Amino acid sequence: MNGWTLSPALGWPAGVALAVIMTACAIAEIVIHIRQRSASDETVASCVRRTLICLLTAVAVLTPSTVAETTSKAVNATDIVIAIDTTRSMAVKDATYGDATTISRLDAAKDAVHDLTKAYPAASFSAMSFGASASLDVPLTPDTLAIDNWADTLSVEPTTTSSGSSLDTPLDNLLLTLKDIRQRHQDDTIVLFLISDGEQTSTTTRRTYSSLRRYLDDALVLGAGSTTGGQIPADGSDDSPDGQETWVTDPTTGQPGISKLSPDTLSTIADELSGTAVMLDATHTATDSLPKASKTWRTTSTAKTRQRTTPVVWPIAIAIAALLAWEFGAWVGMSRRLL
Repeated sequence: MNGWTLSPALGWPAGVALAVIMTACAIAEIVIHIRQRSASDETVASCVRRTLICLLTAVAVLTPSTVAETTSKAVNATDIVIAIDTTRSMAVKDATYGDATTISRLDAAKDAVHDLTKAYPAASFSAMSFGASASLDVPLTPDTLAIDNWADTLSVEPTTTSSGSSLDTPLDNLLLTLKDIRQRHQDDTIVLFLISDGEQTSTTTRRTYSSLRRYLDDALVLGAGSTTGGQIPADGSDDSPDGQETWVTDPTTGQPGISKLSPDTLSTIADELSGTAVMLDATHTATDSLPKASKTWRTTSTAKTRQRTTPVVWPIAIAIAALLAWEFGAWVGMSRRLL
C-alpha cells in the first residue's frame, strides 16, 4: 500500500520547532500587512509571496515522504557451532558409531562431524575444542572441507596438560561466539552441537549452559562412549609404541581408572539448552537420530515485506526557489525606484 507521511530529516523535535516558527512568521506577515496596509506600500502580491515562502518552508522541514511497501527475499542461512570434548577420557575405546565396530570416543565424535557437514552442505560452521581450556579453532565459515580437516586433526590433550574434566570449560567461548554470530546474522538459524562423554571429574561445581539459549534456535548434545566404560590411556592413545599399554590410575585405589559415559549429565546440559541429548552408538548417529533437525535447519528463502520511505521535497524546493527569485526581483525593482 502506498501513502504519505511526514519524516523530518532533522528529527521530530527540531522539525516541529522550525515548522512552528515558520508558520508563526506567515501569520505575523498577514497580521502586519492587514494592520499597516494604509501606511505601507507592501502590495497584496508581496504579502502572499512572503506568506507562501514561510508556509512552504514549514512544510519542507517536516519532509513530506511517500511510503511504499516492498517485498524482498530474505535468505535465512543455517550456522552450525560444534564443540568437541578432547579431554583424556575421549581416548577410551568403548564407543560405537553406526555399526558394532568399537572405536575411541574421539573417533566417534569425528565421524559425527563428517556426517554433520554432509547433512548441512549449505550451512556455515564454527568449531571449537575443549579440555583443560577451550579454543575457537575455526571461525564461522561456509567451507565444510575445512571443518572436516579440523575434525581429522583433533587429538586428546596430553596427560601433562589434563587437570580434571570440567564440562563448563567451553561455556565462555561459546557465549562469545554465539553472541557474535547472532549479532552479525540476525535472521540465521543457529544450532549448537556439543559432543562429549559427559564425564565431570573436576571438584568445582559445573556452571549452567542456560545462558546460551537466547542465541540458539536448537541444540543437540551428543554422547560418545558407553555406560560400561573403559580404561583411559595415559598417553592419550591406546596404542603404545612398545606395545605396552599404560593407563591413568585412580589415586584412591592405585588401579587403572574407569571412565564411563554419563547420559544423565549430558541430558541435564541438553535441558539447560532447551535442546536434545542423543547417545551415539551402533544404531544412533548424529544425523540418523535427528531427522527433524537435519531436514528442518536448512538454508531457506522467505519473502519479507518492508516499508520504504522516500522524501519528496524537491517540488517544494522548486516552489520556494521561484518565490525567492520573485522576491529578489521585486526588491531590486523597489530599490531602483527609490534611487
